[in-house]
Parts: sequence; C-alpha cells; structure tokens
Amino acid sequence: MVRNCTPIIVNGVEIADSAIHAEMRHHPAPSPEAAEYSAKLALVAKELLLQEAARLEIVGDDEEGRIAALIEREVKTPEPDETSCRRFFRANHQRFRTGDLFEVSHILCAAPPDDAMARAEARARAESALGQLADDGGNFAELATILSDCPSKQNGGSLGQIGSGQTVPEFEQALLDMREGEISSQPLESRFGFHLIRLHHKTEGQPLAYKRARDQIAGYLRESAQRQGISRYLSSLIGRADIAGIDLLGTDSPLAR
Repeated sequence: MVRNCTPIIVNGVEIADSAIHAEMRHHPAPSPEAAEYSAKLALVAKELLLQEAARLEIVGDDEEGRIAALIEREVKTPEPDETSCRRFFRANHQRFRTGDLFEVSHILCAAPPDDAMARAEARARAESALGQLADDGGNFAELATILSDCPSKQNGGSLGQIGSGQTVPEFEQALLDMREGEISSQPLESRFGFHLIRLHHKTEGQPLAYKRARDQIAGYLRESAQRQGISRYLSSLIGRADIAGIDLLGTDSPLAR
C-alpha cells in the first residue's frame, strides 16, 4: 500500500497516490518500499516526457504514442558500425551459440495451477509412478502410455527433440541439469502439473560464426545506445524541471544520471 507522504509534484503537476499504487504492479522488488520508489521514478519520467511532448506540440491518440514520437524525434540512435560489432563479438563470442537440443520423454500428471486438491493428487500420482520406475525398473514408455495426461502418451511419452524456449522454464532447467539416460529423481512441478522426465540424448549447441551473429549483435548495440540516449535525455529534462516530493539523488534510475 502506498503510504501517505509528501506529494510528488513535477512542474506543478501532482502525481496521484492511486497512480503510484497502480504502477507498483509493474515493478517487482524485494520490498513494497522498493517497488513504491521504482514506481514513483517511472511516473516522474513519464510525466516529464509527456510535458515535453506537449511543449513541442507532439500529438497522438495515447500517452505511449506521444512518448514514442518524442523519443524518435529527440533521441538519435547511431547505427552500430562493423568495427563495433566485430569488437563486441570478439569480447563476447561465448554468448553466441546455437541452442542445446534434447531428445526427451515425460509422464505428465496434470492439474490446474489454482486447484490445491488436484495438485496434491497429481503429485501423489507422480510420486507413485516414480516409485514404480525405481522399484522394479518399470518401462518408462509403457508407464507413460498408461498414466500420462499428455497427448505424447500415444508415443510412450516421447516429445521428440526440443530446443530452448519450446517448453516451460522449469522443465528446460531440469533438462540442463540432467545426464543422458537419466530419469528425474523427483517429480518436476510446472503450471501444467507434475512431470517425470527421461532425457534420452542431449546435443550441445555450437558456436556461431560472426556472420550468423551479426544481426543479433547489432540489435543489442542499437538498443543499448538507445537506452543510454534516453537516459541522457531524461537527465537534461530533469535538469531544468521543478520536481518536489522525491529524492532523485543516488539512484540508478535514468532520472539520476
């Protein structure tokens, strides 16, 4: 909950407590106080940009559109040159590789994420299945055909070959931590329910040549330059603004740079 305190005023315009409270939802933080402060910074920046857009007679159907038009007009982002791209590639070549590929099967004991009883029952089913596999060396494919709630049961639980981003993050992380031929030692929980996973084979990603990584590098450098440009632009706006009710010194916000 936003605390009642000195109002934040930007060039005579007060930022409402209700706006701060609503903005906090977009700023996950270790504490409510940190989330509140981040929300305040974001709203101060937004107000400064909207006021500048109005001063320059930039019009648009919505606030985000006017801010985007302002930044496009006032913040010039240089296109990364070949020297900069190659320098970045040499310094960070380990970051540029094809994704790992996994040949994997699973048994899914499904349950809705918001049904506690169904989740408990699904966990128990998964643990029972894991026990069957451990006790008598049960056949994973046969058990998947009988028990799994995933359509892959028709193929003995096989998902075929999957890569990065094709499954939920916790499933992907489990695959990264497993060895070939291994069955997960505990049921893995996801929003879908509980999984037993068997990793058949892993093909590690290979380094990318500069030519294949060039567009990705240019995009990253372009975005980085734009962020720095926006930060400098906000600093210039705050330098000539009258802002009360918030301490902007010592933060890592663009407003303080």
